[in-house]
Amino acid sequence: MRTILYILQKEFRQIFRNKTMLPMIFGMPLLQLLILVFAATFEMKSIDMVVVDKDLSETSRELVAKFDAIPFYNLELAVPDETIGEDMLLSGDADVILVIPPNMERNLVRDDEAQLQLLIDAIDGNSAQLIYSYSSRIIGNFNQHLIAEWKGLPEFTPPTEVQISESYWYNPELDYHWFMAPGILAVLVTVIGMFLSGMNLVREKEIGTIEQLNVTPIKKYQFIIGKLVPFWVIALFDLSFGLFIAWMVFDLEIVGNLLVLFAFASVFLLGALGLGLFISTVSDTQQQVMLISFFFMMVFIMMGGIFTPVESMPHWAQVLDRANPMYYFMKIMRHVVLKGSGFFDLIEEFISLLILGLTFLSLAIWRYRKTS
Repeated sequence: MRTILYILQKEFRQIFRNKTMLPMIFGMPLLQLLILVFAATFEMKSIDMVVVDKDLSETSRELVAKFDAIPFYNLELAVPDETIGEDMLLSGDADVILVIPPNMERNLVRDDEAQLQLLIDAIDGNSAQLIYSYSSRIIGNFNQHLIAEWKGLPEFTPPTEVQISESYWYNPELDYHWFMAPGILAVLVTVIGMFLSGMNLVREKEIGTIEQLNVTPIKKYQFIIGKLVPFWVIALFDLSFGLFIAWMVFDLEIVGNLLVLFAFASVFLLGALGLGLFISTVSDTQQQVMLISFFFMMVFIMMGGIFTPVESMPHWAQVLDRANPMYYFMKIMRHVVLKGSGFFDLIEEFISLLILGLTFLSLAIWRYRKTS
């Protein structure tokens, strides 16, 4: 135990003497949290719409006014035909084209029906679905308004109307920042754990100080633990700091128990740090560590559920996610912070993280070659 304490003293002194590492430890979480939570969003706040109005009636102008009243719809009016609108769609100057055919008002009066056309840029499928959903709802509300007005009723109520009472749990305001902040924090904690722990060990290889440690009677597990604990403490500090910033900036309230959250984070970091140390044992330079870690980080992030629900992925991807520690930690962060889930609600994730953590840590100890 005394040997490990001496190694820890040496590691902490080395970390705080490194002028490059300190900004990464304290500055990176703050900047990335503030930038990514605002930038990484699927909310549609600006929709460029081109209107092709071939009817030029009072009804068509009233429909266009409905869209114009929505703040995030940017309307381009007075476009004579679809060709110009399609060119704007092709060049990326428009997201959606609303085509109002000739005689729309006359068809509504005579036949009680009319057709509209929405042409949507679907390169981004998620944005296309949102644009269609927003636009369809505006058109549907306008349709109900016309029925109520033209039928002479004070308020149109279908004879078999179904009343829907909406209640959003865990994020009642549907604030996307609340959804993204726990996920971004999970990514930052992983980056701190995997990158810095691996780079720290390889840096000793590059400057030659590791040779002085190898000729001492330090055992391999003592050396790995000495390298792991400082960054384990730093990552937990960054998690605390990030939660504080999320509370101050995004008004994110932590519904669950902080002790439960940090208990899960501590076990998760065993895996993240262990993998970083394992990568460092098979690398000779910091560039190699960064490239290999970047590969794993990209896979972990994209398959971890921060942007895309894991349940929507192919079955084989869901099976592979069982070996992805970020998949479990992402779920834990959101469930504990937003839903208030307890330890036994996430016992399966805890066991999985513990198994992965011990596996990666054992691989790092096994692979480390203590040679003089």
